[in-house]
Amino acid sequence: MPATAGERPLTPAARRVLQVAGELFYERGIGSVGMELVAAEAGVTKKTVYDRFGSKEALVLAYLRARDERWRDFLTRWIDAVPGPRDRVLATFDALGEWLSTECGRGCSMVNACAELPDPRHPVHAVAAEQKAWVRDLYAGLVADGTLADQLLILHEGAVVAFSVGGVRDATAKARAAADALLPGRVSGGGP
Repeated sequence: MPATAGERPLTPAARRVLQVAGELFYERGIGSVGMELVAAEAGVTKKTVYDRFGSKEALVLAYLRARDERWRDFLTRWIDAVPGPRDRVLATFDALGEWLSTECGRGCSMVNACAELPDPRHPVHAVAAEQKAWVRDLYAGLVADGTLADQLLILHEGAVVAFSVGGVRDATAKARAAADALLPGRVSGGGP
């Protein structure tokens, strides 16, 4: 679990605040969730929320980092169980399908946060960019081809949008098939 803005370890109350805030921010949107609601739902005082996180912005960043950490752990565990770079690339789409159906019905939390906070100087944009770069680097490590890694990232992100906005329930299966068609017969990347 990520530390707060002051890099202190999270107390049990802070972990509860972060969990509740994450659920509320994701389900209702960052702008529509106030610190009073977070405190009430977490069963703590508003003072506790501010003592642990300092500001709403810091709480939003902690939520995004925690969600990103969960996604990275989930995806890494999923593909680590698969041998070979080509199969690992395809497994990313299988993992994404599972994640979308269980964790991500409203789309990507990073994209949602950037849409709600459109100023490119807002720190959510840096957190989102780091997450997207990580996925792109994962693909680049698997396929050893930057252009192909970009194409796979675009398929990945497109599947999220098609699923969450377009209602295409088999979007990840379709993106997987497109990735399979893009991949050369042998993929020579080393993988993570």
